[in-house]
Amino acid sequence: MDKKNLAFGRTNFILLAIGMAIVVVGFLLMGGDSTTTEAYNPDIFSARRIKVAPVVCLLGFVSMIYAVAHKNNDDKEAAA
Repeated sequence: MDKKNLAFGRTNFILLAIGMAIVVVGFLLMGGDSTTTEAYNPDIFSARRIKVAPVVCLLGFVSMIYAVAHKNNDDKEAAA
């Protein structure tokens, strides 16, 4: 496959990978022990799980949208 036929350039793929890594970190921040019928775990309502992790995931998804919409500079150089 020729490089000219690809929809995304190298920069787009790097930005997508960074965005995906941010989303994975957000989901890892949400993880932890759960509450069972035998024991209550108050950590399920911690600020890390309720506030920080969803914001990190949202930033990751927004950065992935930016990576898809980003105009590649390689196209400008190839046209010249």
